[in-house]
Amino acid sequence: MDYPDPNMVHPMAGFPQVCFIKNTVSNPNIMIGDYTYYDDPVDSENFERNVLYHFPFVGDKLVIGKFCALSRGIRFIMNGANHKMSGFSTYPFEIFGKDWQRVTPQKNGYPHKGDTVIGHDVWIGYEAVIMPGIKIGDGAIVAAQSVVTKDVPPYTIVGGNPAELIRQRFPEATIQALREITWWNWDMEKITANLEKIVGADITALRSCL
Repeated sequence: MDYPDPNMVHPMAGFPQVCFIKNTVSNPNIMIGDYTYYDDPVDSENFERNVLYHFPFVGDKLVIGKFCALSRGIRFIMNGANHKMSGFSTYPFEIFGKDWQRVTPQKNGYPHKGDTVIGHDVWIGYEAVIMPGIKIGDGAIVAAQSVVTKDVPPYTIVGGNPAELIRQRFPEATIQALREITWWNWDMEKITANLEKIVGADITALRSCL
């Protein structure tokens, strides 16, 4: 079986706008799975510029699974963007030092939504924005220019600002079967041999590969 090398930066010859970004991301708090690509005609290797307010002292992580398709201009807003909202002013006086430091909140004083986690086989459309701490399930689709403010269940399509459920991609029983099959964890020989079943829509045929 012949299949693309997941360790290649640009897997499509003569087409550098597509990048397997696990090979170019250097931030240890950004974890990318095999074959996940970012498509951008402008410096596709610099995916990290799309991960905003990701300060190391905050410590949150962006985790993206395998076989995800990430479109140009998407943005991940991380927890460093949050301001304290419990008082009258949200202005971060303390970050400018001097006597203003006396209003520095305790470590847990800033809103923190946790890690942002994108499942496997997720398609995120052009210029979508993912807010801090969002969980997007396996097989989900985020429509172009959506703003995702709440978790997205597996194998659903969401869109809009704020993003709302458009529809489930498959019946509940099929979704449950896909979550059990987890084809993205198969070895590459098996994936390559069964591509027709993976891109098809016959769950019985795909289950027969187990």
